[in-house]
Amino acid sequence: MTSAIAWFVRNPVAANLMMMVMVVGGVLTLGTLRQEEFPPVEPEAVQIVVEYRGASPAEIEASICIRIEEAVEGTPDLDRITTFAAEGVCNVTAELIVGADVTAAATEIENRIDAIDTFPVESERPLIAKVETKRPILKVAISGPIDEPDLKRLGQLARDEIAGLNGVSQAVLKYDRPFEISIEVSEDTLRRHGIDLEHVARAVREFSLDLPGGSVKTAGGEILLRTKGQAYRGVDFEDIVVITENDGTLVRLGEIAEVIDGFEDTDLRGLFNGDPSVVIKVQLIGEEDALVAAAAVKEWIHSFRASLPAGVDATIFNDDSLELVVRLDVLVRNGRTGLALVLVVLALFLRFRLAMWVAAGVPIAFAGALFMFPFFDLTISTLTVIAFIIVLGILVDDAIVIGESVHSKEVEGLSQIDAAIQGTQAVFVPVIFGVLTSVTAFLPIMILPGQMGGFFGTIGKTAIICLVFSLFEALLILPSHLAHRKRSDSEGGSNRVSSAWRRFQSGLAGGLDRLAFIRYASVLERAIEFRYATLALAIGMMILTGSMVTTGRLRYQFFPEIAGDIAYATITMPRGIPLGRTELAVAQLQGAAEELIRQLDEEIPGPSIVVHTFASIGEQLGRPVPEEMGPSGSGGHLGEVGIELVSALDRDITTDEVLNRWRDLAGPVTDAVKLEFSSDAFGAGEAIEIELYGTDSIEELTLAADAIKRNLASYAGVIDIADSFRAGKQEVQLSVRDSAVPLGLTQNDLARQVRQAFYGEEAQRIQRGRDDVRIMVRYPEEERRSLGSLEEMRIRTKEGIAVPFSAVARAEISRGFASIRRTDRERVVTVTASVNRGLTTPAIILEEFEAWLPEFHAQFPNVDHRYGGEQREQSTTTSGIVTGTLMALLIIYVLLAIPLGSYAQPLIIMSVIPFGTVGALLGHKLMGWDVVFFSILGIVALAGVVVNASLVMVHTINRRREEGLSLGESVRTAATTRFRPIVLTTATTFLGLVPLMFEAAVPAAPLIPMAIALAYGVLYASVMTLFLVPIGYHVVDDLDRLWSRAMTKRKTIASSSRGVPPVAGP
Repeated sequence: MTSAIAWFVRNPVAANLMMMVMVVGGVLTLGTLRQEEFPPVEPEAVQIVVEYRGASPAEIEASICIRIEEAVEGTPDLDRITTFAAEGVCNVTAELIVGADVTAAATEIENRIDAIDTFPVESERPLIAKVETKRPILKVAISGPIDEPDLKRLGQLARDEIAGLNGVSQAVLKYDRPFEISIEVSEDTLRRHGIDLEHVARAVREFSLDLPGGSVKTAGGEILLRTKGQAYRGVDFEDIVVITENDGTLVRLGEIAEVIDGFEDTDLRGLFNGDPSVVIKVQLIGEEDALVAAAAVKEWIHSFRASLPAGVDATIFNDDSLELVVRLDVLVRNGRTGLALVLVVLALFLRFRLAMWVAAGVPIAFAGALFMFPFFDLTISTLTVIAFIIVLGILVDDAIVIGESVHSKEVEGLSQIDAAIQGTQAVFVPVIFGVLTSVTAFLPIMILPGQMGGFFGTIGKTAIICLVFSLFEALLILPSHLAHRKRSDSEGGSNRVSSAWRRFQSGLAGGLDRLAFIRYASVLERAIEFRYATLALAIGMMILTGSMVTTGRLRYQFFPEIAGDIAYATITMPRGIPLGRTELAVAQLQGAAEELIRQLDEEIPGPSIVVHTFASIGEQLGRPVPEEMGPSGSGGHLGEVGIELVSALDRDITTDEVLNRWRDLAGPVTDAVKLEFSSDAFGAGEAIEIELYGTDSIEELTLAADAIKRNLASYAGVIDIADSFRAGKQEVQLSVRDSAVPLGLTQNDLARQVRQAFYGEEAQRIQRGRDDVRIMVRYPEEERRSLGSLEEMRIRTKEGIAVPFSAVARAEISRGFASIRRTDRERVVTVTASVNRGLTTPAIILEEFEAWLPEFHAQFPNVDHRYGGEQREQSTTTSGIVTGTLMALLIIYVLLAIPLGSYAQPLIIMSVIPFGTVGALLGHKLMGWDVVFFSILGIVALAGVVVNASLVMVHTINRRREEGLSLGESVRTAATTRFRPIVLTTATTFLGLVPLMFEAAVPAAPLIPMAIALAYGVLYASVMTLFLVPIGYHVVDDLDRLWSRAMTKRKTIASSSRGVPPVAGP
């Protein structure tokens, strides 16, 4: 490396070309990088979905879910199976171990599922796919007082046009009920004509079809033959012949049935600003740029609005691209401010040109990192910008060390070239290994397991790339620039301003030198003299700080509560409740929202802080679909109302205040099973989630869940307590009587005919444009709305004899389950709760809950429990970060031991690491923040950063010892000469993070604890470095001398016992 340093110093063209490649490459690459709020985290999982329309959750579980679980069990790399059975659908998710080949697993699972031949005939074909992350960008609402068919048509048109825009991966139409043609025949009509629903369905299949008939090869050429009679519209089906009388009379379908060309009978409604609406969700899947896609949609919508009928509007809402722009603007502004502060510090204490070249290492390293982004699959996102801010002050540390060393050689009288070569060569070893320790400290962040690992690994990866390029810049480019810079700034002032500035700099430098050589040297002398008392004081401070955490004076919680710009009210009504009751509940929440908006408009002058309101029934739009809705994402017992606010930067009232006022105005909702008001912008799952399992008895699991809910309700600050069990709709369970057997009727005959009458027989499925349309044959709607119709129904024997239902079947009314959850092939019931984090934390609640658990297990010995949600993610992440940190510390020890050639000296250097943690905790207490997971990431990164100053000091002490100075002189000389660089590197690191620490914008809130931990940790650890490293040398020397005396004494005693006089020393 010494020859490489000298070569680049003497060849400035090579150094400049290297710099230009990094800068130009970074600038050119920047224009090609996509921008996104957060990098997508691809789950390592495979999902299997099977629809069985009209079936209850218990039927779904028994006939489909369990069979899928049995087939999937044993798949290579399988970690966990989660199953959800809801009305009409089964969803099984096979979660794989970290690093598994998802494509191979999906193929294996598909082969296993295809081998199952016992699924119900009426079930749909299994859909098997890898779980993909879809990044939502924005939503477009088409709303207005028009009919549903016209609204759907406009929605489809908008969806198709948006999907064709540049940069848009996917556009999904929501709140549009699927088309369906319902052929409805009454029981009286069936009896009058002596037919059944199967006869009608068979007639449709036989007369409505297109079928190729081959070809005729004539002399004039080949002519294709084709039977064409497929019906596509309701009026086409009405013309189908159903019955042919003996006299040749034809009875057509339209004469005996009502053919309704309409929509499926599902409870699905969407409202936007009070008007009926459909919504297009615009989302990205692949490599598309979020801002490019959003810009394309915003440009398109102007022309689309012009084509809409009067009274109909198209509106963009839930625009995440705006959040991305705001977040990036906030972070870039913080980065610019931090860089300016770093530059000011350097300019105050270094010669101007020297300061400029030292500071230039930051943008050069950033440009080099950007150049490498495509090779590491990195993008411009919130996390990469955060990484740039975090390493902002760290990047100049090695440049400051080299710059100071070069400057000291120039002061000794060497030429600029010789000073650059010798100054860099003097410190390149600690600089290289110092950067490597910093790189090592970011490794645990980069390799975190679980969802958090995929999320925050971007920060570690970006920081490491920046550090590597800063090392190249500091060792090969910076010395060349310092060697060939102009020296006019050091040779007397050319004007009064420059002369005054140099006098000011000299004053500051002199003051810093006096602080180092007089004040600090004096205090250090006393600290070394009373070194064990000083150590005890430092350790006592560590214990005192740790007690703040253990006693709760400084709280820890895994994930902070960060409010977003959208307030949600989510309501769950009992299963099977009439749609009108859900509509009334949603209307109550809407009315409260409108009253709140009126009050806010009166209280807050200027434009309204409310951008839009939206409401839904049957499908939630803004928030993730809850488990009780099932994978189909619909249910008439569910509703949601949302209020979209302007950015938190543009309003004084917080989202939490809006939520609290909305909750008070709404009041209790009659019959509501669950009502939740929320606005979380970030989350790691439910604050408290307890999964109960161990028995297949839902009743026992439900009783256990009730006991846990009562216990959680006794803790202050626990709110929105609920469990995953919901009583299902009332159901009539049917079975055949013994009297049916002589007639040849079986349970299958009964089940099939009842299903045909009330759910419907799927006669055909046709493709009409882009829509998949089912042709259903069933009873009329009025006969499907009363249990009396079941009593009046006739069951047909194989001979066509119509027998009264009550004569051959019995009916029992019961209530089933709304849904059934299973984990690893066992039924589970999950208890969830939110926590008011202003009063307590999930960790505190669960600590008290654990103390109560023995009583719980005594009451329910067959029920076990495990934690999910935030606690499960915390467990996975914490174990990973502990393992990663221990490995990082071991690597740091090795990296320190190699250049120092000592086993003990790395321990002296690493002794400052715990004090970095002390500083981080004190910083959180001072700034009024709880310690969170982001804080832990900052503390982990500290391990490599805080040892850099210690490494350079120890390296300097060793060089003084090699020069023949005593231990005391070497320690004191090295400490005072390294005082100035340590102060400068600490100041640049701390001030580079100051803007982010004091940022008030919500978009920056999640990362502030990480900045606090790193900034205050470096600050406190640097102070400890100035005292602990010198003291550590003396303590090690004391131990060496104590050991030597003990060994000498032992030899003396051994010699005396043998009667041999001790050998005198030299």
